[in-house]
Amino acid sequence: MRGFLLGFALFVILSVTVLSTRQGGLRRQLRFAARRLRLGLALGGIYLVVSAVIKLIFSEGPVADFGPAAVALVLLVVFIVFGQDPAAPAGPESPAH
Repeated sequence: MRGFLLGFALFVILSVTVLSTRQGGLRRQLRFAARRLRLGLALGGIYLVVSAVIKLIFSEGPVADFGPAAVALVLLVVFIVFGQDPAAPAGPESPAH
């Protein structure tokens, strides 16, 4: 149990460190992560509904075998396209000191 808690704490610390060093700071990166989580939950719900419909309509055959995998690939592409970070604002950059 101690190993799990130590690993979880290290995961949280590493995540906060990496997100803090990215452009825009921690708050902006957490907003992006929340957006991706909502997108992932929505696409996961769509996958569950579509795969259930495929299993009900096509109980046997190639559609029942390969349909859910094809839907998962399509939803993966949708996640990659819509889950990207928006373009950074084109403001003047502060000089490095």
